[in-house]
Parts: sequence; structure tokens; C-alpha cells
Amino acid sequence: MKVLLAGYNLDSEVIDALVKNSPPRLDITPETLSAAYARISRDPRPVHELRAEARKEVERARRSNQTIIFKMGHHSVAEHAVFNFDIIGVSRLAIEAIEHFRLASYTEKSQRYVKLGGEVVVPEEIREAGREKEFLALTRKQHELYQSLYERLRPYFFERFRPYASDPRNQVILDNWAKEDARYVLSLSTQSQLGMTVNARTLELMIRRFAGARLAELRTLGKRLYELASEVAPSLLLFTEASPYEVSTYDDLLTASRPIIEKKIKLEKIKKGAKSRKTRLEAVRVINLTPGGDDYLLAVMLHRILPLSFEDCQRITRKLKPEEKKKLFLTSFRRLEFYDRLLREFEHAELAFELIVSASCFAQLKRHRLATLTCQPYDPALGVTVPPSVRAIGASKAFLAIMKEAENLYEQLKPAGTDVASYALTNAHRRRVLFKANVRELYHISRLRQDQSAQWDIRNVVGEMIKLARQALPLAFLLAGGKDAFPELYSRLFGQEPQMKPPPLLRPVPESKEEKKFL
Repeated sequence: MKVLLAGYNLDSEVIDALVKNSPPRLDITPETLSAAYARISRDPRPVHELRAEARKEVERARRSNQTIIFKMGHHSVAEHAVFNFDIIGVSRLAIEAIEHFRLASYTEKSQRYVKLGGEVVVPEEIREAGREKEFLALTRKQHELYQSLYERLRPYFFERFRPYASDPRNQVILDNWAKEDARYVLSLSTQSQLGMTVNARTLELMIRRFAGARLAELRTLGKRLYELASEVAPSLLLFTEASPYEVSTYDDLLTASRPIIEKKIKLEKIKKGAKSRKTRLEAVRVINLTPGGDDYLLAVMLHRILPLSFEDCQRITRKLKPEEKKKLFLTSFRRLEFYDRLLREFEHAELAFELIVSASCFAQLKRHRLATLTCQPYDPALGVTVPPSVRAIGASKAFLAIMKEAENLYEQLKPAGTDVASYALTNAHRRRVLFKANVRELYHISRLRQDQSAQWDIRNVVGEMIKLARQALPLAFLLAGGKDAFPELYSRLFGQEPQMKPPPLLRPVPESKEEKKFL
């Protein structure tokens, strides 16, 4: 065996310094790696020789990439080229679009941990609509309330958890709680920044999607990404114009569905139904799942270990007694530690949910990119999420007043499009989301988001999802829960503690029922 490190990420300033102090050369591009790896399937020479040849003949490597990608359709070779981007001064709303792409990596400035200074993006469309003055006045008021809430919430948390706050190491956590709850009043136009690592294939898709985006901010971002990447790797970014399919298909569906809806659905009944559901808008609903999920998963596991057809495995599963089924599931869990992923066979069963979540919750939910997530625009008719701490300090009236102002401006901006109008809304406003994930991924989400160190909003949502999932697949979800709960869950099932325990909690341990509900 021979393993060579073919390359790795370098800071662009390091690359610039190396170029400045070296003779002129063309091979400072990831295109040579793509070209060399593309030849592996047809050239018997060792890979390092193919790389050396590509570095010597860069123009030929570029022509090869274009031929392989454009004529042969082997887009996967572009995945060998990887870029790192600093994206600075973009809105929270734009970041939702950026982080929509699964096969990229992002680290974003957190509004939970960073005290914000009031900087916002003023969208081009709002300037053109003549609403810049009202928009800036609103965002200033939102930031003033953010500052006020932070200054009141900080002593509130320190007082409420006084024994915990007495340890200086814990004070930063309580301070962060004040930030994360105060941020609910901030606009989706709030400036942020992120680091992004992306391969050329996904980058090309990103540029193409942004070229047809409804928001000028995203179109500008797409152009800049293309300008920077095409200087380095022009042969890997070929299909970058807006796609009519991606730009227009949802509009086409809306147009085509209108006459059908008008004929078959009485809109007045829908409106009345929406009003009657107002009291349970927070509810998480299961809308679809793999039928007979536990039995199906058990048949999948038997299929992995037995030389039988899937139908034979299902027949065996149907004949098992309940205690025998449970024994087999427990066997699959017995060696599990809190950091382990379940067996891949657990990906064969899925659950789909309809959720109504705040923008703050959605910002965390969207990070689970292996799940399938589709969503409607933010909708003021769905109400807002008010942090319990804001109610506790008696600030609900001021909080809701700023929400009302945001919604008034939203209505004024709607003629420019709901996407543009959404800049006026806040982290507290809600949207409907469809979220589908397999059992294996739901375990990962549960470990991360049900843990006591997780933020309360997404912890509540995921807690309800897992509760419903456990009702549907009681055996599959026997060990679902946050990292902090894993030792107790494991001990209850097996009568002994797991070998590895998660790190100690970085949050107060709730003592009263009230604190348990809050935390």
C-alpha cells in the first residue's frame, strides 16, 4: 500500500506570498487534481505521475476537464477541487439560501454567542421601493430593544441560577442565554458572516441558482463567487447561467394549480380551519412514515446478516414474538456509545413531519442537511415565538409591539415580493416546514438537539418529534435522546452503565418542575 497526501487547504494569503516569491507558474490551481483524477479510470500510470503531468500541462488539463464535464457528463471530477470562501456582511435571510446546499461546509457567526452591534443589510429592492428610511428606522428600534432585553435578561438569568452563576466558569453560559433570547427581536436583515468550504461541482450549482434568485443580494453574491473561482479554475465552472427550470417551475405550478384549487377546494373552509388551528400552531405533526417501521427495520437488519431474500426476512420477522423483536433491537444497541451512529440499516425507515418554527429555530434546523427540508416563506399569520424569559421579565408588550411594526412594514413591502418583504421580519417570526429524516439521522438530531446544552426552541421542537417518532416506532427509538440522557436510557435498558459517558453538562441542572419546563 502507498498513500500520498496529494494536497490540502491553504490560506489564500499564504498562496499569494508563495507566488510572489516564486517564478511565474500556471499550476497553482485545483484543476490539475481534477484532471489527474479524471484520468485514473483510463490510464494505468500511478496517480502521482498523472498529477505531475497535469501540473506540467495546465492548459491541456483544462481542456480535458471541459471535455469530461461538458461532453461526457462526468461532473464528479469537479468535486476534487475545493474552495474556501469568507462571506462577510450578508443578511441572515441570505444565509438561509447559502446554507441550503447539502454538500458544502459552513461555520456561521452565531447570534447566540456574539453580542450584535446593529449592522443590517439594506436590500437594493427596498431602496428602489423608496422604503429605506422606514426600514432603517425599524431596524434601529429592533436593535434598541435587543440591547434593552439583553441588559435585563442577563441579571435575570444570573439571579435565577445564582448558585450556578457563583462559578465564574459558568457565567459566560448565562450571558449567552441573554443574547440568544434577546436576538428574537432582530431583523432577518441583520448582517452576519460565515466561512464556507465547497467543491467546484456544488459551487457551480450555487452560482447557477443564485443567478436566478429573486433577491438582488443573492444575485450579487453569485456573481462574486463566480468571479473569484473562475480566476483560479475556469474549466470547472461551466453551467453558471440561471436555469429556467429552477427559476420558473414553482411559478408554473402555482399558475397551473389555481383553476384546480378554485374548482375543488372551498377557500373559505380552509380559512376557517386555519383559525380553528390557531391554538395549536406550535404542534409538530407526523405526516408520513414507513409502514410497520419496527418490523421493516428488523427485516432489513436480518437481510444484512442472513443469506435470504428480503421477502423471506419479512416472513421471519412477522413470526417473531414481541419479546424476540425487542431482544434483537437491544442486541443492535448493546455496544452503542453516545457518540456512535446507528447501523446504516436504520436509514431504511423514515418519518416526515410538518413543523411550524421560528426563524431562530429554523437557523438550527437547516444545519441538518442529510434530512430533506422544504419550507414556505415566513408568514406573519403564523404568529411569533416569544422566549419564556422575555415573558418572565415582563417585556412581552414591548416585544409584541416591535413585531407589529415589522409586520406593518412587511405588508408595505409585499408588492416587491414576499422574499423581499421577509427582510423586515424577525427571528421570532414563523414559517411552515416539511422535514423528513430516516431513523439514523433522527438519532443524530436527537443526540445533539435534545441535549441540555441545546437551545430551548429547537430542543422543544425536536423533543416533540422524537416523542411522536417513539409512538410510531417504539423499538427503533428505545435509545433516542440527548447526550446527557444517554447513560440513564442505556442503564434502564441494559441494567448497567455504558462504558463511555458524555462530557459534563454545561448548563444548570433543573431542580423544580418550572425549571425543567424552562430549560
